[in-house]
Amino acid sequence: MRIQHHAFLMAGLMAGMACAAENAPESPETAESPLQGVHRDVFGLPLVDLAAESQRQVVVDREPGQYLGHPTTQLLPDGTLLAVYPKGHGRGPVVYKRSVDGGRSWSDRLPVPDSWSTSQEVPTLFQVRRPDGGIRLLMFSGLYPIRRAISDDLGRGWSELEPIGRFGGIVAMASLHQQANGDVLAFFHDDGRFLHDSGEAGAFRVFATRSSDAGASWSAPWVVAEHAEADLCEPGLVVSPDGSTLALLLRENSRTHESFIVYSYDDGETWSAPRELPRALTGDRHTARYAPDGRLVITYRDMAQDSPTKGDWVAWVGEWDDLVGEGTGAFRVRFMDNTDSWDAAYPGLELLDDGTFVTTTYGHWTSGEEPYVVSVRFRMDELDQRRPPG
Repeated sequence: MRIQHHAFLMAGLMAGMACAAENAPESPETAESPLQGVHRDVFGLPLVDLAAESQRQVVVDREPGQYLGHPTTQLLPDGTLLAVYPKGHGRGPVVYKRSVDGGRSWSDRLPVPDSWSTSQEVPTLFQVRRPDGGIRLLMFSGLYPIRRAISDDLGRGWSELEPIGRFGGIVAMASLHQQANGDVLAFFHDDGRFLHDSGEAGAFRVFATRSSDAGASWSAPWVVAEHAEADLCEPGLVVSPDGSTLALLLRENSRTHESFIVYSYDDGETWSAPRELPRALTGDRHTARYAPDGRLVITYRDMAQDSPTKGDWVAWVGEWDDLVGEGTGAFRVRFMDNTDSWDAAYPGLELLDDGTFVTTTYGHWTSGEEPYVVSVRFRMDELDQRRPPG
């Protein structure tokens, strides 16, 4: 992403599949966790540390001397996992991979359209319902103008990147929601430089744009969240268990506030004023899924002051009611130890049919090397067994 200075089959693709046992890169280097023996964090929550459990970790992609970062994933109905990520910090050619075994192994880099090499920002991957009931995959690349590619054959083939309108934005699209009427809302942010290609930095604002044709065309954007004293960005969508309420979890880029949350009670048409989240959820690029037992798992980059896992790839486990009622949650998890102070963890998070979560992200997992992309598999019963008492 580009704001630090202002701070989501396969016969035709099967030939590219490489089994982990045959030629996968070596696992990330892991040592005894420096948090061993730490049973509670500064938020008063139990802390489950998985960072030293290399058996959970699968290298998705690693290239000596090459920065690989910022993946997003999508889980298809047949269990296939797709991932896209840039060769570079946000800006760089888009890499495309797939897994047919629940993230235990990943394909070689798959062929992509020529224009994917021109991506200027973090690529993001989503799936929506077409009017005929089929699945359409959308991949976005931001800054000016925001562009998107389409696949109507479950990722076998893709269109070129094409502008969706005369507007731009950062980390576009950070989240996507398909409304009850079939319209699609996509959410992104901008600080004034790219919305109309002015180049002039100003206030951070979160925007939405609408598609009424399953992502083929898009409306002009409108503001859904802003704050006079905070830099709101990277909206992460959470939907209430009954579907009646939407929430966006928002990174705060000035680092003078905790993360924020806004709510919609009308399927995304209007949004509440922002309020700060509990400090245990302060971080960047929140990605959420519900566990089979109804608990909410949110993974993100921890950026809370004084946190023992600041800069690391973590997750918060709690309930929807914690987000509504300002609860602190049940416990937190650290997946891996980032050797950089902050540059890591724009995570994908998918739930397989057997109850296994697969979360995928990048980070500085080996000291002195460029970042690379890793998947971690876990189940809620495993976390519960590892959860410290109290």
